[in-house]
Amino acid sequence: MTQGRHRVVIIGSGFGGLFAAKAFKRADVDVTVVAKTTHHLFQPLLYQVATGILSQGEIAPPTREILARQANTRVVLGEVTDIDLEERLVISTVLGRETLTPYDSLIVAAGSGQSYFGNDHFAEFAPGMKSIDDALELRGRIFGAFELAELAETDEDIRRLLTFVVVGAGPTGVEMAGQIAELSRRTLAKDFRRINTRHARVLLVDAANQVLPPFGAKLGRATRRSLEKHGVEVRLGEMVTDLDERGLTLQRKDGSTERIDATTKVWAAGVQASSLTKTLSRQTGAPLDRSGRIGVNPDLTLPGYPDVFVVGDMIALDNLPGVAQVAIQGAKYAAKEIQRRLRNKPPQKPFHYFDKGSMATISKFNAVAMIGKLRLTGIIAWLMWLVIHLVYLTGFKNRFTTLIHWAVTFVSNDRSERVATEQQIFARQALERQGGATEMVNGASQWTELREELEARAIEEARLTDSGERGVHREGSREEAARA
Repeated sequence: MTQGRHRVVIIGSGFGGLFAAKAFKRADVDVTVVAKTTHHLFQPLLYQVATGILSQGEIAPPTREILARQANTRVVLGEVTDIDLEERLVISTVLGRETLTPYDSLIVAAGSGQSYFGNDHFAEFAPGMKSIDDALELRGRIFGAFELAELAETDEDIRRLLTFVVVGAGPTGVEMAGQIAELSRRTLAKDFRRINTRHARVLLVDAANQVLPPFGAKLGRATRRSLEKHGVEVRLGEMVTDLDERGLTLQRKDGSTERIDATTKVWAAGVQASSLTKTLSRQTGAPLDRSGRIGVNPDLTLPGYPDVFVVGDMIALDNLPGVAQVAIQGAKYAAKEIQRRLRNKPPQKPFHYFDKGSMATISKFNAVAMIGKLRLTGIIAWLMWLVIHLVYLTGFKNRFTTLIHWAVTFVSNDRSERVATEQQIFARQALERQGGATEMVNGASQWTELREELEARAIEEARLTDSGERGVHREGSREEAARA
């Protein structure tokens, strides 16, 4: 970093944050990326981590590694809790430690999280699909359900454990439902002795009347037919009104309800913009929509603050979709605008999004694609999906290992990443009960007492070794050992 240079701060290490940082590679500026995770997440492939096809490292390389050769860029770990627009300060925290990062130009690319439509208590029993933690927890729940079903004593317990419900019929929901169906009918079909995994019940539920609404009616119907052919029950026009550890309740349009017993639930039904939009709205007066997205100027800046750009899932502008390409193109636009200002060049034209199309996989060798007016289904769409996702993966190493894992999965139906542990399933809930990681690291007096106990025990262990008392029998040793 060079003293006196223009300071650009980027919040977030997703598509928007990473592509913004890369756009400054040769610029005469100092860039600081502030992100709450240490990695860049390739979110479109998150469902493949949850279903055992890929490892988390293949879709989440370290941000520092990606930007290691970009000498003008620094990466700071921390969750941004506040932004002071008047003082031009970004305030972030990690494990109770607060960091203040000043800026001259700011790009906010904090993305979005899962929305439970006001029922946040659903999250305990139906994880979303927005983070590596979510994917690993779901992997543990999905593969763990089959293991527990093998041990179950009653048909009722087996049915509940082998019922999987995916809420939300968008691309993520469709891909998850299709992969769980493939797991049960192909990958795991010969692995168990007491249960028949082919009898697993996979439901895809949505309050809307169509699968994949953004893809249009034709592709929506084709996707539904394909899912049902692979054994997925598609339940449209049905809303989740209650959800707990053992199942969920669906309400139809006529008001009738149905209880479905299911141990494993996946929530892919909605998104909510980062809470930072509320912080920005409060200071600028910019409006928020129902999903928490903030209104921005046509050049992606905040009203009254031309030095602050907002990109990606956080913005409400021209009905832009919440997809990766919006974040990537917006980030490049913002970075270019900042550099033009520094060179005293005239501003660009208002931001214009170029729609490169949308894709979703349904099952092996089967996908749907929408590119302009072109509508594709089947193996051609699937091959296009493979190529495009490989191109956008970060780094040759990740592309190569992903290609190998895909080859293994698609040729043999095997999956390389089937390890599931109790920690994957229960760690998040344990952290929440303890008050979060900050409380566990910096927390209350019980940790001080534990430290004192461990120190005393270590001193005694060292004394026994130094005095040569280990393994030496002496009178009263049993009583002393019992007291210890």
